[in-house]
Amino acid sequence: MEEGFDLFTLDDFDIENKRVLLRVDFNLPLDKNTLEILDTTRIKKALPTIKELKNKNAKIVILAHQGRPGSWDFTSMERHAKALSDLLSEPVKFVDDVCGEKAKSEIEALKPGEILFLDNVRKLSEETEKKSAEEHAKSKLVKNLAPITDFFVNDAFAAAHRPQCSLVGFTPVLPSCAGRLMETEIKTLEKLLKNPEKPAVFVFGGAKFSDIAITIDRLLSKNTADKIILTGLAANAFLFAKGLDIGENNIKRILEEDGESLEKIKTLLSKYEKKIILPVDLAIEENNDRKEIGVEELPTDYDIYDIGSKTINLIKEILSKAKTIFLSGPCGVFENQNFMKGTKEVFETIARSNVFSVAGGGHTVAAIEKLGLAKDFSHISTGGGSLEKFLMGEKLPVIEALRESRKKFLKLIKREE
Repeated sequence: MEEGFDLFTLDDFDIENKRVLLRVDFNLPLDKNTLEILDTTRIKKALPTIKELKNKNAKIVILAHQGRPGSWDFTSMERHAKALSDLLSEPVKFVDDVCGEKAKSEIEALKPGEILFLDNVRKLSEETEKKSAEEHAKSKLVKNLAPITDFFVNDAFAAAHRPQCSLVGFTPVLPSCAGRLMETEIKTLEKLLKNPEKPAVFVFGGAKFSDIAITIDRLLSKNTADKIILTGLAANAFLFAKGLDIGENNIKRILEEDGESLEKIKTLLSKYEKKIILPVDLAIEENNDRKEIGVEELPTDYDIYDIGSKTINLIKEILSKAKTIFLSGPCGVFENQNFMKGTKEVFETIARSNVFSVAGGGHTVAAIEKLGLAKDFSHISTGGGSLEKFLMGEKLPVIEALRESRKKFLKLIKREE
């Protein structure tokens, strides 16, 4: 195990001919009418782990979820198994059972190198119950599957903030490790937060800002970030908290999203005003067209949909001096061609920068893909909620469960010696 990394990885286990239970996050975007899979990025991200397990002749049992009970996208994992099979160009068995007799007999019949995909773990009501890892270990899922498997591998970083049964329940009873995706995510984010090359610039945009104040306070108080650049709704909220009248429609959106955090934002601005970079001009939609206005021209009766050209140039200037860049959230309503400018120019600047660059968040990744920039970032995180909580300094239940499992099994090994 690598020094300083306190989880077991695939390097720590001899998995040859062993049954390995692999938890992945294949919760994918589906077509609402046909339920066909629209994007397989999350499957592709887990391929290194799956291929390594296969190359080492493990008997692979995959656990995953799709949607949640009651939602339109709550469905069988059969399509996911087919998509995985297509990407691997290898057969992937599917069983329409999670932990009953049908699933157990298929697991027991697995040959080295074979892959079995179990059905949606959220078909079990116990999956989403809020319990500790030890309590989840007493569930039907764990009691049925743990005795017939040898190792548990968790590669579901995107779900690492959820203390759910299939994510944490096996860790008290099976030797458990991080898969390659989980390992990469944790190491990259720890490098970003604990030892970034300076100057480090964090860019936050998008249409949400509810936890942004906590994240920014942590980044600046710990001297992780040298500059915080704000675009999108977060920038509008900070401009409003600063005392600018940004117009009735725009104020309404901020209050609907999270009016309660405005006081925290005011405190942040008074403490770190020089380190928090806000737009100097904005783009509004007037008569179905883009119009740029300076912040001194506010208020506006129109919706703010992007940052303006002067702000774009200001951001480019700051980014040109950075050695580390983190990006979360588009700069505006990038889906509308009139308001793609901020996102396109800022994202392309980061992609061309040749510095350590990390991006994350669903809309961020969608914009990066749309612009064809995915290969130009050092790391694109699969996490949404888990990434946010990691940045906020919160402990993620899945990572804590893997950590505790390692401690437990190291003690057992020492006793046996």
